[in-house]
Amino acid sequence: MLLYLVRHGETDWNLQRRIQGSTDIPLNDTGREQARATARLLARRPWDAIYSSPLSRAFETGAIIAEELGLPGPTAVDALVERAYGDAEGLADPELSARFPGDAPVPGRESRDEVVARVFPALMELAERHSGEAILVVSHGGVIRSILATVDPEGRHGPITNGSVHSLRHEDGSFRLIAFNDPLDAESLANGSDPLDDQNPIERRDPAGASA
Repeated sequence: MLLYLVRHGETDWNLQRRIQGSTDIPLNDTGREQARATARLLARRPWDAIYSSPLSRAFETGAIIAEELGLPGPTAVDALVERAYGDAEGLADPELSARFPGDAPVPGRESRDEVVARVFPALMELAERHSGEAILVVSHGGVIRSILATVDPEGRHGPITNGSVHSLRHEDGSFRLIAFNDPLDAESLANGSDPLDDQNPIERRDPAGASA
């Protein structure tokens, strides 16, 4: 089966380069248009279902895509919520550096291993439920980065921009990453928004292959 991870559209905090995490910040108008643009790309292929993080920026992205594709849903899955950044949430880069300089620990920050421990079983359950089908999962940059680092630890992955699409194949009880030269995926990166590392300065402190 095929499972496509979609990052939500832009929010005002993305635009301001503030750390969102589990804080529920809605889409802005640019984010809604990004969701529609992603839906137009996804319309090139047939889909069987769509799931989403319950946070409004992801759920609304999923709802826009579902409407464009004629799908019911999305169905919210609690485990798909964004990585929690604890006391860093709401901070921009200068504020983060002032309060938590260098590698100073951030109270309440969820480790990448903890993200994978809650998200990966949920994706496996969805894959097994939809054996032989193709589904969409709308989530967040920190979640998507953690999953890509797990399924393709030696890979060099491109920027995780708002509305971008990242494809996985589930077979033999595991996931593998589908090549990023898929035109659908390549075009989804060129939507004019900043990459995750620019929008979320704490992600730059935590390389994709590292625990934190």
